[in-house]
Amino acid sequence: MTENCEVVVVGGGAAGLSAALVLGRARRRTLVVDAGEPRNAPSAHLQGYLTRDGMSPAEFLAVGREEIARYGVELVRDRVVDATRGEDFTVVLASGRTVRARQLVVATGLKDELPPVPGIAERFGRDVVHCPYCHGWEVRDRATGVLASGPMSVHQALMVTQWSKDVRFFLHEVRETELTDEDRRRLAAARVTVVPGEVAEVLAEADRLTGVRLADGTVHEREVLYVAPRAVPQNDLLVRLGAELRETPFGSFPVIDERGLTTVPGLWAAGNVSGFAEQVVNAASRGYRAGAAINGELLFADLDAAVRV
Repeated sequence: MTENCEVVVVGGGAAGLSAALVLGRARRRTLVVDAGEPRNAPSAHLQGYLTRDGMSPAEFLAVGREEIARYGVELVRDRVVDATRGEDFTVVLASGRTVRARQLVVATGLKDELPPVPGIAERFGRDVVHCPYCHGWEVRDRATGVLASGPMSVHQALMVTQWSKDVRFFLHEVRETELTDEDRRRLAAARVTVVPGEVAEVLAEADRLTGVRLADGTVHEREVLYVAPRAVPQNDLLVRLGAELRETPFGSFPVIDERGLTTVPGLWAAGNVSGFAEQVVNAASRGYRAGAAINGELLFADLDAAVRV
């Protein structure tokens, strides 16, 4: 049997829960489908979210689930395996449950593909980190390395100097000749040590990072290593439903308006599936904005239908 609700939210992270909270408070029949794979699960804490600074991601999500439940929002641990759009959206879950919804919010986030260097994955989220705004304060003033892996690596190395004055920039697979004159001037001004050569391994001892070993055997003692994971948007559902995408240096993201509406009527995108740099607080804001806009869309659609009758 096909169940009916007004809104299905796919994804139970900050964006999805925030959208669901607004919709629940607006008395909209809302279902959240959460696969239980949050991007920030490796981190012990989230930062920069006013009143939630330092809270663990798991605790943050647990509180969010409790809040939406107060307003009658249903959350299920499941996965969407298919979705089609006719007059409404028909969403099929892995459990076999089929739900029909007037509006659909995709808040499925993205996955981080880490550089394939031994030792990085094991320490990611602790002393191998990616964002100075998320982790910089916690690892401040330590011997720091930055692994070059893309066009924004120089920018990352320069930013990190706000939190540590002992920064080594490991070029890894980047050739020295690829650095521009401006790159060199800025790195020198920031007193960043540029280290050529490929990084072969991240070293750890007693559950802490101790350094990196280059392919030539040279070991550089470091306590922290910044990397730049490749962001992979979880946009399969958006693609399946025909949403237009835009190509960016960080992946394919949906074309949306300021509220989060895609090019497909009734299909919304919020959080990291809609943009690379949506920290938790920004993702929650995007979800809130989408939830409020959806309530307005439904309200005026019903009023217009009543007038036509």
